[in-house]
Amino acid sequence: MAIYLTKESKVLVQGMTGAEGMKHTRRMLAAGTDVVGGVNPRKAGRTVDFDDRAVPVFGSVREAVAATGADVTVVFVPPAFTSSAVVEAADAGIGLAVVITEGVPVHDAVAFHAYASRRGTRVIGPNCPGLITPGQSDAGIIPADITKPGRIGLVSKSGTLTYQLMYELRDIGFSTCVGIGGDPVIGTTHIDCLAAFEEDPETELIILIGEIGGDAEERAAAYIKESVTKPVVAYIAGFTAPEGKTMGHAGAIVSGSSGTARAKKEALEAVGVRVGNTPSEAAQLVLKRLEEG
Repeated sequence: MAIYLTKESKVLVQGMTGAEGMKHTRRMLAAGTDVVGGVNPRKAGRTVDFDDRAVPVFGSVREAVAATGADVTVVFVPPAFTSSAVVEAADAGIGLAVVITEGVPVHDAVAFHAYASRRGTRVIGPNCPGLITPGQSDAGIIPADITKPGRIGLVSKSGTLTYQLMYELRDIGFSTCVGIGGDPVIGTTHIDCLAAFEEDPETELIILIGEIGGDAEERAAAYIKESVTKPVVAYIAGFTAPEGKTMGHAGAIVSGSSGTARAKKEALEAVGVRVGNTPSEAAQLVLKRLEEG
């Protein structure tokens, strides 16, 4: 089992013919992802050869969906065109839009998230690494060769910490790993993923990776207390971050006592979540919790 992405998912790549789109489409195909097409109005009708597979390029998402039955899109377009790309995908009936692009203006993110939600399209991102169901499908830029299928679900604001935990727990493996992004406005949240992992019968334990800024982790803690029965282990990045300075992600900024790593850790621990002081310690807490059964 998995959440959001399976081997049956048919994936489009908006921006496939650009440098990043080409590189990561090749990686997704190598991971077993069923990439059924790219979208670029200026190159419609062509095909792009990726090793042993030729992928067609369509002029619009609607045309691609009609021809291929695609239900997922991965967005690699520049920030100025990201909003229109997501709106186009939602209008075409795409169920999941994975927005890799960083530097998307906040007002654009607010607008396209609201629009996609009204159309029934789930958005992951922007400024995220995407998601992977190991052994089935990889939509985004997450390395596919650092872990294997298993029984841990992972939701993370940070791409690099996602990779680190995947690697450290590679002997156990993961059901699905979701990088939700660290911008101030994102589509899919910690809570969305917690709810999905709670319902997934193959996910036995959930890892939550957060960071300074905002109150997403505190809200996740409240949700865990009310609705999550599976064990949760967490790591919060940013204990040494200076006040008032953005750290890495646009949403990772502490103002006064709001959004600190310590406050987030305390909120999670208060509802029974075990929180590591380092990523490696979090991995050890996972191993210990699984041994306890």
